[in-house]
Amino acid sequence: MKSFVLDTNVLLYDPQAIFKFEENDIVIPITVIEEIDRFKKDMNETGRNARQISRLLDNLRKEGSLSSGIRIKSGGNLRVEIYEDRVMKRLPPELREERGDNRILAVAVDVKDRNENQPVIFVTKDTNLRIKADAIGLVAQDYESDKVAIEELYTGFVEMEVEPELVDRFHGQGWLELPDAPLLANQFVTLRDQLNGSHTAIGKYDGEKRRISAIKRIAKEGIWSIHPRNREQAFALDALLDDSIKLVTLVGKAGTGKTLLAIAAGLHKTAEENVFHRLLVSRPVFPMGRDLGFLPGDIEEKLSPWMQPIFDNVELLLSGHEGEKRHSKGYKELMSMGIMDIEPLTYIRGRSIPNQYMIVDEAQNLTPHEIKTIVTRAGEGTKIVLTGDPYQIDNPYVDSSSNGLTYVVEKFKEQPIAAHVTMTKGERSALAELAANLL
Repeated sequence: MKSFVLDTNVLLYDPQAIFKFEENDIVIPITVIEEIDRFKKDMNETGRNARQISRLLDNLRKEGSLSSGIRIKSGGNLRVEIYEDRVMKRLPPELREERGDNRILAVAVDVKDRNENQPVIFVTKDTNLRIKADAIGLVAQDYESDKVAIEELYTGFVEMEVEPELVDRFHGQGWLELPDAPLLANQFVTLRDQLNGSHTAIGKYDGEKRRISAIKRIAKEGIWSIHPRNREQAFALDALLDDSIKLVTLVGKAGTGKTLLAIAAGLHKTAEENVFHRLLVSRPVFPMGRDLGFLPGDIEEKLSPWMQPIFDNVELLLSGHEGEKRHSKGYKELMSMGIMDIEPLTYIRGRSIPNQYMIVDEAQNLTPHEIKTIVTRAGEGTKIVLTGDPYQIDNPYVDSSSNGLTYVVEKFKEQPIAAHVTMTKGERSALAELAANLL
């Protein structure tokens, strides 16, 4: 039996966290309840999580006294611990200032002192607070319920050395059976001649037919004048254009072409092939709830500063597709025609989105719960594309390992309706590529 003392950010990140510590004691300092109360009116995901954990605790209160402890469904015991002035004196002088973090630490120290025979673990997503806890003798750990080691993230493709005749056979018939190869559905494969490294072929594993099939050939005119510049972009474009794949995740640093390829494929499938009714593009806005309200104008004008990278990509595609110079009305014309739309993620909750090609850019700023909210909105015939860079995160409640994008990559990697590509080679410019690697 252990005692876990939870920090505020753990519950704001995952309101269900109280049920994920098995048959152990869960302690919530009263200061955490006060801090959660300050977030309840926020109209973003943090505010919703604050309201959810408040409702959960209120329902548990009906089953007994939170101060004495209540048995919860995971088998553990949950209680709210009251802060008293005397426990602050147990902290070093530098940490006795009346701040929420210090009061929470003081309660954790008090719980530890009163339970000498039981391990006490302080759980927080705040890096500095973990350092402080460790400095005063507390065992501290991050909340890792949904963590995916970024170094071990599924790349979506693999390279295999094979006999020369197998490469030739693949080129000749467009497919190759490798029954013993440990491949996942829609995993991209580079077949390399074991005697001649430059003799290669690329394909995608068909989990149903259990064979590697050639990827989609791009016509001479390209996809809205876009041609893949490297192998990873070829993989990504194949997944983006495959109607049988309903969820595509693209992970990569700035300049690898994630967003441009996704929008080009979306416009192609919507405006030219009419597979989808509309191209819907969205991206997280931080802080979503407050800054939009202070900006003048309607929702389109409020979103414009954050959505400008999307507009830039669309106008670039339009200029190449139409053979004209860029013009300011490009994306607005698509929107007025009903071909493309932009919406903040806040408006997606509770909706069903059928027959649309939906792109969520900067998805690394979403929590696993937010990703679930988006993907579960997908109606019949909808394709969802999530793009992002796990190393460029603006959300203080997630990091490169706990964000929703890497979470969904790992959870969907074996599913036949999903595909993933990790993109590493920058194609924006030589300067941009050098900056991404050096700075």
